[in-house]
Parts: sequence; structure tokens; C-alpha cells
Amino acid sequence: MAPHANDVEGNAVGINLNGEKSPAFNAFKVESPNVAYTDANIESKFTYRTTAIDATDGKYVAVPKETVYEFKTERTVGKVGLMMVGWGGNNGSTVTAGILANRHNLAWDTREGRRAANYYGSLVMASTIKLGTDVKTGDDVNIPLRDVVPMMHPNDLVLGGWDISGMDIAAAMDRAQVLEPTLKSLVKKEMAAMKPMASVYYPDFIAANQGDRANNVIPGDKACMEHVEHLRKDIRDFKSAHDLDKVIVLWTANTERFADITSGVNDTAANLISSISAGHSEIAPSTIFAVACILENAPFVNGSPQNTFVPGCVELAEQHGAFIGGDDFKSGQTKMKSALVDFLINAGIKLTSIASYNHLGNNDGKNLSSQKQFRSKEISKSNVVDDMVAANNVLYKKGEHPDHTVVIKYMPAVGDNKRALDEYYAEIFMGGHQTISIFNVCEDSLLASPLIIDLVIVAELMTRIQWRKHGEDEWKSFHSVLSVLSYMLKAPLTPPGTPVINSLAKQRNALVNILRACVGLEPENDMTLEHKLF
Repeated sequence: MAPHANDVEGNAVGINLNGEKSPAFNAFKVESPNVAYTDANIESKFTYRTTAIDATDGKYVAVPKETVYEFKTERTVGKVGLMMVGWGGNNGSTVTAGILANRHNLAWDTREGRRAANYYGSLVMASTIKLGTDVKTGDDVNIPLRDVVPMMHPNDLVLGGWDISGMDIAAAMDRAQVLEPTLKSLVKKEMAAMKPMASVYYPDFIAANQGDRANNVIPGDKACMEHVEHLRKDIRDFKSAHDLDKVIVLWTANTERFADITSGVNDTAANLISSISAGHSEIAPSTIFAVACILENAPFVNGSPQNTFVPGCVELAEQHGAFIGGDDFKSGQTKMKSALVDFLINAGIKLTSIASYNHLGNNDGKNLSSQKQFRSKEISKSNVVDDMVAANNVLYKKGEHPDHTVVIKYMPAVGDNKRALDEYYAEIFMGGHQTISIFNVCEDSLLASPLIIDLVIVAELMTRIQWRKHGEDEWKSFHSVLSVLSYMLKAPLTPPGTPVINSLAKQRNALVNILRACVGLEPENDMTLEHKLF
């Protein structure tokens, strides 16, 4: 049986990679004429309610609208592989060790006491949602988010990937200096057998200080179709060697500089393919990986801030119906910022400036000490408040925006324990001011690794969901650009012409309510009228 298939009642059953029972999900079943369970699928009918606005001369006419959609979710997950670009980096080695520790149910000693493997920090694996209200007690009933629809379990992932460094993943884990020595000793033997495949290396796109790592590279220092085909073969071979049903590819390698968007080069799918063939200097390694994945129909997620998904790349994904998502893991400082700014502006407090300072000592910080690579990160960190500001036309006039500055410095001594200092300066009642200062020590890779797991789980799930409007015959997949991944990303990629949402609460609600729609449940709401109307 494939890992985490589900029986007709919605219960998760399956065998993991070691032939052992995987952790079971808490099952529930929706009893409704709008939901049907078959051996293969969960099929639901869902009424999507929105409000259309006609704005004329400063006056608004609101018209409620209803659209009925049908969703079909495949219940069998199958066997899934995760291939990481930058597998030997801090994030890649930490994710690998974490999954192995959870798979083997490990525990280890630390100076603070005994610790056991967990998936804390993962939205999917460690958070809950309100399912409904208990008919007997009136209390809320909460279930793990992972139980809403059949999802892949990270313990079942087959791991692999590429790195410009040929170091085995156990040695890379030691180099990263993230995990406790007692934990490392438990997974070291298994990880020492893991070796990354040679990767694409174009020196112009990452900092020169990364050159001493580049001993495991595919020949050639600029874009070419040979590189695309090499990576496509790597994906096919990995899939075949492990008898996988699908492969998800995720970029967790170095931040690249931004590529110039140039007419005739990377503005259309045809021009992008032509420019790759011609060896154009503005085609980044991450875009080469994205193109290879699109052509292999392997979902590709970019966890760094560069503009991997140039317009031609997005168009290519749309043409092939392939899934892409990005950009830049949202783990520590930026997640706090998107939550706090949302709170302040929704509370009617006028934020007038945000100053963000970081220093860190891992290889990400070393790479970001180069100005071009820092600029990529600065852009992704600076735009996270835009939609929240634009949503409040009482506090902010059109075009008005808080001052916002971002500083990142490389400090080797602090290693992976990034220091983030933020000052929020706001105008309050009657010309007064409020200043909020936050000092946040982020264990960078231990925050980012669960996000990688979330991105992979949700991306895989999207390959099993189809939709159609009620009355239509043809089932469709979601748009190639997976904006549903936004909660985990600093600079969410959205389909062309659609708004970017950075509000953390809105991002989570979007994901949760899509999952609820797949089982025919109404969106979460907190009206609790049953407790207010007597």
C-alpha cells in the first residue's frame, strides 16, 4: 500500500519507508449532501460567497455574490521525493536530520535535559484549526491542520538533491553548527551515506566568497540547455531509483543577485528558452532549475529572495500546467513584522517607520555580505507591509507609506543564531507617539526547516486537488503559481495581475479555508452567534 492512503471513512492508513506504521491522523467525516467519499477521492460542493463593489464618485454599492464550486481531492498520497537545491547548506542538512530523527522517533540529551524529535514550527504538522462546536458542551472542537484532508507525512519523504559543495550531508551538518552533538551522533551514520549531486554554478550570481565551496559543479559557468537537460535527467533518475510517484524540488541554496528583466531575453517563455540556448548572462542558476522542473512537471519552490520566476518562467509554467511557488522563507523577523504590522494597522494605529537590523554568522550571512545579494534580500523584506498599509485609507493617503529600512550584517561569531532588532514608530491619538522595540534571537535554520516541510506538504497536496464550477464538465488544477504557499514566504509569488497578500492572518485563513472547502465545510468564522444570541 502507498504511504498514507486513506480508507473510505477518511482514516489515514499506510506504511512508511521502513515498513513501519506511520503516525496516524485523527480522522473525521463530514456528513453532508455536499460531500461524497469514494475509495479514490473526496468530492465536495462549496458555495463561495464574496462581495462585489461598484465604486462611483466616492460612493460604493455592495452586491453579494455566490459561486458554486466543486472540488475533488485524491486520497492516496503515493511515494514522494524531496530534492533540495543546496542540500548541503544549513537548512538542507537540518531538514534531513530532523526528518530522520522524527522517522526513528529519536530522543537525545542536552544540557537543558532530554529532548525528543518533533515538528514544532510547522504550520501543517504542529498547529490546529477549529473544526466546529461540540453539540453536547458548546465547546470548540480543534483538530490538527494536517487532518483536514489526506496529506503526505514528512517522515515518508525520500530525500536527495544538489549542492555546489561535494561534502556529504553528515559533514555538512557538522559544518552548519546548528544541532546538538548528541542528536548529530544519532543520525550521522545514515547522513554520511547521503551525497549531493553536482549543481549548476554561475559565479556572477552569488557572492565571490562562496567560490571555495564550489567543488561539485556541472561543467559550464553560464546558462545552456545542456544544464537544463542534465537536471531533468537527475530528477528522472532520482524518481526511478526510488520508485517515486512524484518529486518536489525546493531551492534552499544561496541567495542570488536579481536578474535584469529584459525584453527579448526573459520576458516570455519563448524568449527565455532561446536565451538559455544562447547562453545569455542574465539567466540565473535558480531559473535553470525552475525550467528543468517545469519541463519535468515537478513542482518547484524557491526559498530564497531572488527573482527566479522571471515573466518568461511564469509563462512557461502556465503553458505546461506545472506548479511553481516562492519567494524567500518567512521564518523569524519578517513573520513577526507581518503579524505586528497587521495588528497595529487594524487597531487604527498609524505606523510611520520601521527600522529592521539583523546580524548573523551562517553561510547565508556570508553570502549576503555582498551588496548585490543583499539587495535581493532587502527587496523581499521591505515589501511585506505594502498590502496592509494600502488596506487602511483612513490612516494612509494614496501613495503614503511608512519609512522602512533593512540592514543585514555578517558576524561569524553568532553562527546560525541570528539577532534581529526592530523598532516600530507609530502615531497615536492626538499627536502622540508609540515606540515598540523587539529583540528577537532566531535560530535561523531551526525556524526555516519546518517551513520547508510545510511548503513541500502543501505543494504536494495541490497536485491532488482539482476544481470546476458547478455545472461544468471539465476538472481543472489550481493556477500554476501556488499563492496558497504565501504563509511560509516573505515575498509571495502570485498569478500575474492578482494582488499580493502579506497579512499573516489572511494568508493562514486562505490556506485553511481552501482545505475546508475541499471537504465541504464553511470558512472559519469567529462570530460565535450561538454564544451571543439568547
